[in-house]
Amino acid sequence: LEAVKEQKRHQQKHSGPKAERKKLKKQGGTTDEDERKRNPKAFAVQSAVRMAKTFHRAQDIKTKKHHIPLVDRTPLEPPPVVIVVVGPPKVGKTTLIRCLIKNFTRQKLGDICGPVTIVSGKRRRLTFMECNNDINTMIDLAKVADLVLMLIDASFGFEMETFEFLNICQVHGFPRIMGVLTHLDSFKNNKTLRKTKKNLKHRFWTEVYQGAKLFYLSGMVYGEYQTQEVKNLGRFISVMKFRPLVWQTSHPYALVDRMEDLTDPESIRTDPKCDRTVSLYGYLRGTYLKNKCQVHIPGVGDFQVADVNFLPDPCSLPDAQKKRALNEKERLLYAPMAGVGGVVYDRDAVYIDLPANHVNQQQEVRPTTELVQSLIDTHATLDAKMAASKVSLFSGSATLDPTGIDEQSSLQEKHVWDPNTQRNRRKVVFAEEEEDDVSSTTDDEYGDSEQEEDEDKDNLSEFLKEARAKSEKSAKNVTYTPPVKRQKLEKRKEEGEEMLAFADSEDDLEMSEEEESKEEGEAARARDSGHCSEEDEEESDDEESENESVEEEDDADDTVKKQTESSVILFIILLFLSIGALQWKDGLQQKASEAFLRQQEAAPNLRKLIYGSVVEASDSEDEDKELGGLFRVSRPHNSTKFQANALDCSRFNPDTFHDWDLEEMLNSIRDCFVTGKWEEGQDAATLLKEDEELYGDFEDLETGEIHKGPTEQQDPNDEDDEKEEAEESQMKVDDDEDQKNKRLEKKRRLKERFDAEYDDGDATYFDDLKEEMQKQAELNRTEFEDVDDETRVQYEGFRPGMYIRVEISSLPCEFVTNFDPHYPIILGGLASAEGNVGYLQMRLKKHRWHGRILKTRDPLILSLGWRRFQTIPLYHIEDHNGRHRLLKYTPQHMHCGASIWGPVTPQGTGFLAVQSLAGTKANFRIAATGVVLDLDKSVTVMKKLKLIGYPYKIFKNTCFVKGMFNTLLEVAKFEGASVRTVSGVRGQIKKALSTPLGAYRATFEDRLLMSDIVFLRSWYPVSVPQLYNPVTSLLLPVGQKDNWEGMRTLGQLKHDLGIRNNPNTDSLYKPLVRGQRRFNPLHIPKELQKALPFKSKPKQQQPKGKIPRDLQRPSVIREPHERKVAALLHALSTVHNHKRKKAHMVQHAKHKEFLQQKEKQEEAKLKRQKEARKKLYRVMGQMDQKKQRSSLKGSSQEN
Repeated sequence: LEAVKEQKRHQQKHSGPKAERKKLKKQGGTTDEDERKRNPKAFAVQSAVRMAKTFHRAQDIKTKKHHIPLVDRTPLEPPPVVIVVVGPPKVGKTTLIRCLIKNFTRQKLGDICGPVTIVSGKRRRLTFMECNNDINTMIDLAKVADLVLMLIDASFGFEMETFEFLNICQVHGFPRIMGVLTHLDSFKNNKTLRKTKKNLKHRFWTEVYQGAKLFYLSGMVYGEYQTQEVKNLGRFISVMKFRPLVWQTSHPYALVDRMEDLTDPESIRTDPKCDRTVSLYGYLRGTYLKNKCQVHIPGVGDFQVADVNFLPDPCSLPDAQKKRALNEKERLLYAPMAGVGGVVYDRDAVYIDLPANHVNQQQEVRPTTELVQSLIDTHATLDAKMAASKVSLFSGSATLDPTGIDEQSSLQEKHVWDPNTQRNRRKVVFAEEEEDDVSSTTDDEYGDSEQEEDEDKDNLSEFLKEARAKSEKSAKNVTYTPPVKRQKLEKRKEEGEEMLAFADSEDDLEMSEEEESKEEGEAARARDSGHCSEEDEEESDDEESENESVEEEDDADDTVKKQTESSVILFIILLFLSIGALQWKDGLQQKASEAFLRQQEAAPNLRKLIYGSVVEASDSEDEDKELGGLFRVSRPHNSTKFQANALDCSRFNPDTFHDWDLEEMLNSIRDCFVTGKWEEGQDAATLLKEDEELYGDFEDLETGEIHKGPTEQQDPNDEDDEKEEAEESQMKVDDDEDQKNKRLEKKRRLKERFDAEYDDGDATYFDDLKEEMQKQAELNRTEFEDVDDETRVQYEGFRPGMYIRVEISSLPCEFVTNFDPHYPIILGGLASAEGNVGYLQMRLKKHRWHGRILKTRDPLILSLGWRRFQTIPLYHIEDHNGRHRLLKYTPQHMHCGASIWGPVTPQGTGFLAVQSLAGTKANFRIAATGVVLDLDKSVTVMKKLKLIGYPYKIFKNTCFVKGMFNTLLEVAKFEGASVRTVSGVRGQIKKALSTPLGAYRATFEDRLLMSDIVFLRSWYPVSVPQLYNPVTSLLLPVGQKDNWEGMRTLGQLKHDLGIRNNPNTDSLYKPLVRGQRRFNPLHIPKELQKALPFKSKPKQQQPKGKIPRDLQRPSVIREPHERKVAALLHALSTVHNHKRKKAHMVQHAKHKEFLQQKEKQEEAKLKRQKEARKKLYRVMGQMDQKKQRSSLKGSSQEN
């Protein structure tokens, strides 16, 4: 074998035009402009027609993209995108959700219960919700979905549930829909797979829109879809844009992802069927939600919101950083109904779900069962223990028993109803003690040395800390449900405030560094002087109302903790009274005089003097005196309570009368008058002097005299002042020039922008509209940008994107007991008028896929707005004269009107109708669709009514008719009405007859017969039945939520009860036996006969009689020979006819064949002629071109 020669390798060129182009391409430069300059003819227009077509097509595509621009109201942190996974059973919905969650969060989820919220990117969160095969769930989720993943079993094809959901979406606002084909691995033949994909895709495009995205999940690996396909699907979801839907953007709504029952356990124990108070949690979507508004929960009913709060976002977006992907900590997953999500936020607490190992570690460090266990094992009451207990206040001192304390300060209890907390509060009332006794016993009761006081305080603080620790341990050991009522943290904003602060925990007493720094930075304000501004007074009102309110928890499981804390606090109060009762009474007279002086020095506040509001901030700079680090002593002048029977605060009655003859007393009030010593700049003389300096020179316009102001020669600084004024004036001129230049520059820029927009002609109405909407969106965004959420909520309501907690009272108990997380709970906000019920006019059309036509007065289940309800419609159609005629059934292929009694919904809202919700039917479940037209009772539906009567006396054209009416009054009502007979004779009702009752006299066009029937066509107004029955499917037991049954139709009732109709005998079809009628001969008067033409005159014709025998022709009887001859001739003629017919058929076939051959020849002939003409025309065209070229050449040579 010869060795194969190695071919020469290709060497790339490093120079030349080709290499230069490659270099330019690598550098990112384009050579298109150079080519256009070098060879302009190559880029010139080759065909004007083709260019026009291309331009028109581009404009069509651009115009199709246009839509009515809407104001972008999406908040900066939009709520999660609601993705609903829809499909028939066993098509792979749960598997797809699991795979998508694993793709985004790297976590596996077990049972998919309720909404599952995940963070999919830096600016997007997703909420997945699985839609089961219940028509109620389909309708509810179609109203809140942003994106629908429609799963289709490719091995089976489209199922009815898919088309039902598509039609539901078309009615309630079409969200983005993406089809997903599954079970593609069941196809073994590749050609069949491609064909199936194509057919399904085109059918899907027909229902959604041309070019709708259809994903293919080819197969499964270990029970999951292939990773790359799921990743591609996730990418599409992450970048998809959503068109705002009208109903969603005009109504607030929330897809509930957590539900808590707040009902008092005691009331549930006494009455298990009592209404429940429930808090629902979820992300707010749509528009702004106001507190105390009305909401509708589909499947439950309408409710009033008791309270709304916004909570920290449990699945918040990551911090804005420039990075490509999320780290593991930011891949959040929040699904409370599925038991996933370690942190649960409530209004007043955050609950952290810790694993078992963390709980064990905590228990080892801090045992928590001592105090509760001791309370469980106790055999004596708390009062008995308090009576027997003794405490030593000082080290080495004698013990004190409660009797001694009671003697010093007796406590009384007073029940006060607090309207804020809505409960009876036990107020402690102290017995009054004389000041002299207190002052006399101050130094004797307690030691003189400061060391002993410090030791006592230390002992007391240690005792308090131990008591708090025990109470916390006991509370932690008890397992109880999370508290529902808010525990307000006590805020101290003034340094001088020394109210008793009963904290629920040590954390509440500890303040952060930021709060402390804020407190230090606040200025001390006047406390009880009555001289504060209204704003300060309002702020202090809020603070004091918070400080005075005692925090409470209504959960029954918290009672143990509250009892332990109350017992400790009560004991501490007793100790405090024994220790600190005398300290606050020291120097009362001195403090009162200081308060009076402060009151006199400050400027008076008229509002306080009139209305007596004493709620103000503290002005004292003294440090707070604390007991054991737990209490702040409330001073007498810091008291904020206002009693109705108190002294008039506008007057002051001093204990000692002042001697106004003394010079000191006069000087103390001298500044209160106009002649007193004022501050510099406020003194009257000083102000007059300044005015004279400023406005000294003036000119009298009447006399023309100029008055000069006094000049001060003695001031040596006048020249400097004049120089400064000159410099200021020069600077002012320069500033004016700068401002003028800026204005000119701004005008120039505006003119350039105007020219750019209007001279080029590019700006269209659509662009202007878009720019206007963009400006509005920017204005909406910047209005409350710098306002904190608490204030912002009060102005604009709770904005979309917030995680809210909605508290609703009076919910049926079945909502809680029969709660199933697989069924969605939607909070749909209602507008102000949408809570009312009234008459609605609609346009309705029976769905073309529904099997049966709809009957008037048959109950129908409508989905309108947020609601699903049953009502009784009346179908009608408008006649040419504007009358609305009642229809017994809906028309087959056209719209008709419908009047119902239902909830008031805005005009233009779409609705759909379903006949039954119970079970899955084999046929198409959506019976009809339509739209709301009017919201009033302006349309009167009229029903046609035929009244029948019979004539009983006939006088020429007048007759008496009976049987149509029953009374004279009815006849009087219809006087002048037109009547008609079955034979078509028209008439009119004239007057009622006295007997028989209901008979009347009528005139007709012609004389009636006794056998005629007279009927009257009338119209009767029909009232709409007032039935509004909300569908309460969520209240049904678990597993039966798709079996809701409302009012049954008449046919269903008869079928269920086994009732058969007794038919009307007149309505049955039976053989008609009519007797032969004999009519009188036509009689024409002789005068009329004379005027008639001859052909119309009656002829005197004799009736034809029998022909006489002599005129009758005799019959011919043939001889036997003649009969044989006739038979032979008949046979010969038959044979001849047969031969002739056969020959004719042969001849016809030959002629047909001849015509076919002739037609072929004609076609060949025409083809030859066509080819000849083509050749001829080609030659003629070439000759014409040559002539043109020669003529052009000749002309160029001549030129």
